[in-house]
Amino acid sequence: MEVLVILVPLALGLGLAGLLGFLWSLKSGQYDDLDGAAWRAIADDEPVAEPPPNRPVA
Repeated sequence: MEVLVILVPLALGLGLAGLLGFLWSLKSGQYDDLDGAAWRAIADDEPVAEPPPNRPVA
């Protein structure tokens, strides 16, 4: 039972650290554009290169 004296404050401290990290990420705008990153991952922005024309070799 003496271990609870260490574990309870440790669990509360870790929970508080997680909450503060989550609130910081909200404030810094991490969740502003949820769909943009997903579409950028699958978007094909690079133009397709045309194959060179076939020229007869002399």
